[in-house]
Amino acid sequence: MSTDSRFVHKIWQETELSKMVKGGVPFPMLSDAGGFIGRVYGVYDEEAGVDIRGRFIIDPDGIIQAMEILTPPVGRNIAEFIRQVKAFQHVRATGEATPSGWQPGRVTLTPSPELVGNVWKVWKPRMAF
Repeated sequence: MSTDSRFVHKIWQETELSKMVKGGVPFPMLSDAGGFIGRVYGVYDEEAGVDIRGRFIIDPDGIIQAMEILTPPVGRNIAEFIRQVKAFQHVRATGEATPSGWQPGRVTLTPSPELVGNVWKVWKPRMAF
C-alpha cells in the first residue's frame, strides 16, 4: 500500500516488478491516496504527503505482532519478512517460541519457568556476531 494511485501501481507492476518477480507481484497493491491508513499506523509524512515505508504483520485477530519502519534509502529484506510470518504462524499454531533467526524445522522453545536461564542448553546458535 502506498499513497500512489492504482494507475501508478499498474505501471510499476508492468515496467518494474514484472521484471524482478516472474509474473509480477501476485497480490493486489492498495492505494492510500489520502494517507488515511498511513495516519492510523503512524507512517504518514504530512509534509511530504506520502506514507513512509513500513511493514506490519497483523495476526488473524487484528493485532499487530511486528512492524518495521524504514526510510526510503534503505531496502527491505523480503526473506526476513517471510521468515517472521512463518515464525508467527508456528507460534500461533503450537504455543512454542522461536529463537532469534529461527527457520522452519529448527529448534523451538517451550516457554516455562524451567527455561529461564537455561535457553543456552536447548538452543545452540552458530555465533554470527
